[in-house]
Amino acid sequence: MKYILFSLILFSCSFQNKEIQKINNKSTDYQTLINLFYEWREFENPPLLNGAPDYTKERFKKNEKNFKDLQNRLNQISIDNWSVPQQIDWHIVRAEMNGYDFNYKILQPWVRDPAYYQTIWMNQSDVPAHEGPTNHGTLEFWTYKFPLTNIEEKHLKDKLKIIPIFLEQARGNLTGNARDLWIAGIENFKQQIENLKKISEKFNESNSDILDELKNAKKATKDFITWLEEQASKKTGPSGIGKENYTWYQQNVHLLPLTWEEEVQLLQRELDRAWSSLKLEEHKNRDLPELIAADTPEEFAILTELGVQRFMRFLKEKEIMPIKENMEPALREHMGKFVPKDKRNFFNIGLHLDPLPLYSHFVHWFDLAEIRDNPHKSPIRKGPLLYNIFDSKNEGIATGVEEMFMHAGLYNDSPRSKEIVWIMIAQRAARGLGSLYAHANEMTMAEAGNVHVKWTPRGWMNREPHLLQFEQHFYLRQPGYGTSYITGKYLAERIMAEYAEKLEKEGKEFTLKDFFKKFNDAGSIPINLVRWEMTGRKSN
Repeated sequence: MKYILFSLILFSCSFQNKEIQKINNKSTDYQTLINLFYEWREFENPPLLNGAPDYTKERFKKNEKNFKDLQNRLNQISIDNWSVPQQIDWHIVRAEMNGYDFNYKILQPWVRDPAYYQTIWMNQSDVPAHEGPTNHGTLEFWTYKFPLTNIEEKHLKDKLKIIPIFLEQARGNLTGNARDLWIAGIENFKQQIENLKKISEKFNESNSDILDELKNAKKATKDFITWLEEQASKKTGPSGIGKENYTWYQQNVHLLPLTWEEEVQLLQRELDRAWSSLKLEEHKNRDLPELIAADTPEEFAILTELGVQRFMRFLKEKEIMPIKENMEPALREHMGKFVPKDKRNFFNIGLHLDPLPLYSHFVHWFDLAEIRDNPHKSPIRKGPLLYNIFDSKNEGIATGVEEMFMHAGLYNDSPRSKEIVWIMIAQRAARGLGSLYAHANEMTMAEAGNVHVKWTPRGWMNREPHLLQFEQHFYLRQPGYGTSYITGKYLAERIMAEYAEKLEKEGKEFTLKDFFKKFNDAGSIPINLVRWEMTGRKSN
């Protein structure tokens, strides 16, 4: 009897141990994270209400418990024994869930931000996803190839049908009191009417069904503008999220190890450095002839063609980064268009003097070509991350290489072009500073724009009110994006320093080509996670 009892105890203990091990294996299994990621992404995509994405208060309340369950399950996964890349993937999912939670509790774009309901997008973004808060029912007109197939035509028609329904829902959802966001958002819908007109020009009477839907979409958009204008006088509240919320968002969603105050200090330092460096460069170049702008389409075509050749030759011959077949075609698709002198905005002024500073920033298109042609092996990093948490990496390195390539010798044959680089850095720092004060509610959007204009050298922002409003509106809508060009640049420079020090300690040679390969191979993820993967240094 004792033997039987002892055997039962052993069997029971063995069974319990196996069950415990099953639980432990499940909680430490990387595949569990992948499965949860797919489940999370399905949850994050809202259900439809009358064919349009549902952003009603009732839907969010109904889904709150499901979200908390997903978040709890993520936190129960033990990652201590995982590889660094696998741990990074866990932190990406955590950041996305934090982004959802922040949007639900604080940012609430579907409540505070009329521009959230913009549907028509005519052009592809130069980063992995649309910049700023974007609804889940967008019509990406740039993806359609004409003449349309029957399937494409039906898809377009179905997308157009949603617009009146969606804008009707928006009237019930938009109960916020953010005045600057409300007023600026009206312009998005004026642009939507213009975009609908452009789409209409692609069709004739044989496409009567689509033309009818376009007519309905235009009417609904015009009616929505009228409603926004009628409600505008009632909107009196601030649009910024405040310093404390800003810091939490940056540290827990975009995973930047900076506070609001530290970002102010960093951007002010970069602004001062850019201005002083510009003045020193101008002094050094004072006996050299000024750059001559391309003022005819023919001159511009020659300038940009030579620019592509110069840029790709520099990257290859100086062994700056690995050269892939998709890089030059990606750049050539975005060489820029000729703009008459009196209509050039900030970026076009520089582009018509020397396109290379802007082409340096266009490493964006190299990134997108890689996402398309050679996506990351991790399912979590394969596509665009949510809530723009890629901004510090993508915008940071695009801004960073403008100066890095300059120091590496890109303008040895054109010293005056270095002045454009410093002007561009100053402009990024100035507009980012303005956005910080706007989010702290220490400045209105217009006042933040004044900082942007005042501290951009040579008055290059003075004559472009549309670009100015677009940028400051966008940065008010998406906390942290306006500063990501400079904060990301700083963190990319820190990664380079730490990576070089690591190799030096190991007795290995540092090369730019190797650095950029490893940096780019990490994917479009928060830049502080790239730092962890490349240097082994983990920080909050």
